[in-house]
Amino acid sequence: MEHQKNFDKEPREKEFVEKLVTLNRTCKTVKGGRRMSFSALTVVGDQKGRVGYGLGKANDVSEAIKKSIDRAKRNLIYIPMKNGTLPHEIIGKYKSSSVLLKPACSGTGIIAGGTVRAIMDAAGATDLLSKSLGSSSAVNVVRATFDAISKLMDAKKIAANRGKTLDELWG
Repeated sequence: MEHQKNFDKEPREKEFVEKLVTLNRTCKTVKGGRRMSFSALTVVGDQKGRVGYGLGKANDVSEAIKKSIDRAKRNLIYIPMKNGTLPHEIIGKYKSSSVLLKPACSGTGIIAGGTVRAIMDAAGATDLLSKSLGSSSAVNVVRATFDAISKLMDAKKIAANRGKTLDELWG
């Protein structure tokens, strides 16, 4: 039994990379003064293609961040990546925000704004070009990026749907 306790005390490596995208403070004026509330938008990813985002609200900063990370871990999606970049160009839209994601050759790096960069870093992409168009609201840009990611097509799935091998698909 004693040996089992030592295993619990050893620090484990975190499975996910957690990135705080924005932290908002809102005020509500009440009879006694102002009541502060916080909302946190975070992105989590395993740097192997899985990534998710979450929005948490609470009266305390750390509680809001904790809630948002929990929500992000529940909403993970997979990005089909090829050699550290995307398989094809895509535009994602959410309300008045739209995000253009383009594949890039190796060595380019992630050329993107703060919100898109956080998502792609967490996902494990190494080379990517991006342009955020329209509204620059952080929550809307994140949702537009996830819309684009969800529309990406995976070559293996397309080949399987057509009843062909990958070699036949690529020619």
